[in-house]
Amino acid sequence: MGKIIAIANQKGGVGKTTTAINLAASLAALEKKVLIVDADPQANATSGIGIDNRKIENTIYDCLIEGRDPLETIMACEVENLWVMPSNIDLVGAEIEMLDKPGREKILKEILIKVKDNYDYVLIDCSPSLGLLTVNALSAADSVIIPVQCEYFALEGLGKLLNTIKIIQNNLNPALVIEGFLLTMYDSRLRLSNQVAEEVNKHFQQMVFRTIIQRNVKLSEAPSFGQPAILYDAESRGSVNYLNLAKEVIEKEEFVPGQN
Repeated sequence: MGKIIAIANQKGGVGKTTTAINLAASLAALEKKVLIVDADPQANATSGIGIDNRKIENTIYDCLIEGRDPLETIMACEVENLWVMPSNIDLVGAEIEMLDKPGREKILKEILIKVKDNYDYVLIDCSPSLGLLTVNALSAADSVIIPVQCEYFALEGLGKLLNTIKIIQNNLNPALVIEGFLLTMYDSRLRLSNQVAEEVNKHFQQMVFRTIIQRNVKLSEAPSFGQPAILYDAESRGSVNYLNLAKEVIEKEEFVPGQN
């Protein structure tokens, strides 16, 4: 049975999409079957994994609004064992169009129930907001990874996100857990990076991943070539970081009681 992990933080530029693409590709490299669900209207996970937006016939929008079968939208990627449910700019209007639908917070959950058993992991790249699309992602997910960039204001807004998660746990998805806080854009030369890492570890302790994603040029360049870092430069620091994160995610699941 596939595990659904949402990657969420309403702050933009914290590494959500970078994490979705590279964690998914790393899990796939470790022979896990992985589906990326691009739930962000910017569709960066779609283009960053090498899918040409102009060649997409059906997207997540068609599933959410038109009731399209998700199997008609899923596309294979260049990486073996990796698939994507793509997005495009149409998704911008989805939140408003979903408002009048019954069970509007659980539409994505109903879609993913149909396909999740085909994969070991389903990673949802959330939009940088706490709107209805993100609520849908959190309602559908088994757990959530929260990327936190090692920069000024990193902890700002986290309270609001944690509050939203608590509301969803209480009202929509009692089984939702926090998979972990992921430190991103870390630069060991900067005192600020070290201070933020210390602060996050002090606040969240065991909930913080051991793996830290370091600032890396190859990681930034790879999406413009439509490739995850593991294809663009497998030996780059960013690629190695995400491979270690993938191993940690797998290891974490193996040690959770009641899960395989």
